[in-house]
Amino acid sequence: MHYRDLIDQYLSGSDLAARSVTGLTSEQLDAKPIVGQWSIRQVVCHVADFEPIYVDRMKRVIAEYCPTFFGGNPDTFAAGLAYTRRKINIELEMITAVRRHMAAILRELSSDDFQRIGNHSASGPLSLEQLLVDITAHIPHHVRFIEAKRAALGV
Repeated sequence: MHYRDLIDQYLSGSDLAARSVTGLTSEQLDAKPIVGQWSIRQVVCHVADFEPIYVDRMKRVIAEYCPTFFGGNPDTFAAGLAYTRRKINIELEMITAVRRHMAAILRELSSDDFQRIGNHSASGPLSLEQLLVDITAHIPHHVRFIEAKRAALGV
């Protein structure tokens, strides 16, 4: 896949996230229609919190020589970062702003830059290309859960 197409897909993720919650009430955003799973609001907060983490990883791979970066536990973030009280519009704005910012940087890189490597503390060596592929897939992955919750709610 050409990097321009991948960057376009990455950038379009914010629109996909916004469309996935369009028309939902606060009650629907907070409902937990599937036992043992997060609410839609919590899913969107999770996505918003991991956007800057991935941007940091990608920037380090671009700017540093084989940097090390660390994982984050989504449940720890959810428990400590007020996922049940955050405003959905602010979370969506964050996702959009972060992706626009990073896409502009990515568009300036050469093909060779996408082969630069960083070292994830748990996953091992990861190229910039792989990091971009992973974060590009993150929103569609979670939108499937949002769609299942919407279906369970009948909306």
